[in-house]
Amino acid sequence: MTSISEDSDKEKVRSVSVDLNNDASLVIDIPDALCERDKVKFTVHTKTTLSSFQKPEFSVPRQHEEFIWLHDTIVETEEYAGLIIPPAPPKPDFEGPREKMHKLGEGESSMTKEEYAKMKQELEAEYLAVFKKTVQVHEVFLQRLSSHPIFRKDRNFQIFLEYDQDLSVRRKNAKEMFGGFFKNMVKSADEVLISGVKEVDEFFEQEKTFLLDYSSKIKDASAKAEKMTRSHKNVADDYNHISGALNSTAADNNTAFKKTISVCVLQKLEDRVASDQELKLTELLRYYTRDIQAAKDLLYRRARALADNENSNKALDKARLKGKDIAQAEENQKQCLQKFDKLSESGKKELTSFKARRVVAFRKNLIEMTELEIKHAKNSVSLLQGSIEILNSN
Repeated sequence: MTSISEDSDKEKVRSVSVDLNNDASLVIDIPDALCERDKVKFTVHTKTTLSSFQKPEFSVPRQHEEFIWLHDTIVETEEYAGLIIPPAPPKPDFEGPREKMHKLGEGESSMTKEEYAKMKQELEAEYLAVFKKTVQVHEVFLQRLSSHPIFRKDRNFQIFLEYDQDLSVRRKNAKEMFGGFFKNMVKSADEVLISGVKEVDEFFEQEKTFLLDYSSKIKDASAKAEKMTRSHKNVADDYNHISGALNSTAADNNTAFKKTISVCVLQKLEDRVASDQELKLTELLRYYTRDIQAAKDLLYRRARALADNENSNKALDKARLKGKDIAQAEENQKQCLQKFDKLSESGKKELTSFKARRVVAFRKNLIEMTELEIKHAKNSVSLLQGSIEILNSN
């Protein structure tokens, strides 16, 4: 069982920067969470001055499935078709740290007490880091909704925040999962069909070209960032093994030799480099990989509306030629045009805002990561220079 609270984590470091409005009328955070096996229970805390809520401050317990329910209800709301819907938080996954802990337990007999205690402490820290990131991505999802002028008024969102009982949200059964798979198949087929529809607005044509290219590149960058982070963690592990070997050697030599052993500190520095890179870069790339998909989904919905509008125009022409069902065809054409125009108007605002938010987030995180890497590099140089001086003096 693992838990975190705001008191024990006062300096919360954000890996995902979101351009949120500084609007105190609806403030949401997750100050506490509890992990029991594969389930995480989040405490969602809300402070508000909005009259639509019954109380100015309240907290409710929520599980991951309830976050997914909220995301799905928003996606399925027709009125939000012209908006970029914040990506759902990924399912909590603690399998990696747990597997490492299990392997450590199996190999305990082949280690010294000091080695085992040290490795156990490191794995517990890794588990806690994964847990904190899990809490954070769920918190960011809610804050994205609360900062949006339309999503914050959503009735299901208010129920999610305020209803203090279990929402009775169950996991999808096989039939429903197949239904979701079928919808994706239909969407893929639709994308092929509407790809032949001529775009009537240069803005959206440019956005489509950009997002398709950017999506591919950010996925590639995310994979390479993960590889880079793993490499730093591997170096830290190697330092750990070297440190153990040198400490064993030092035990058979004089105490002065022990002073020269800085590998253990180097290992901690390399661990910090890996952690900071994952926090400031890898997590950001993962998040925007999902957010880019949400923007592409908006373009898909608009392209679908454009195709429907063109089909309604053709249907109206046919009705006029045949001289029947003209009024019905005119009404359908009018509704399709209104939907398309509304989607286009809100879509432009959303995509423009999305670009600005993305640029601010990457600038902030890259600057912070660079500053941290300079700091770690200076510490490494200072440590190695000190080791050389000690060796020379001996």
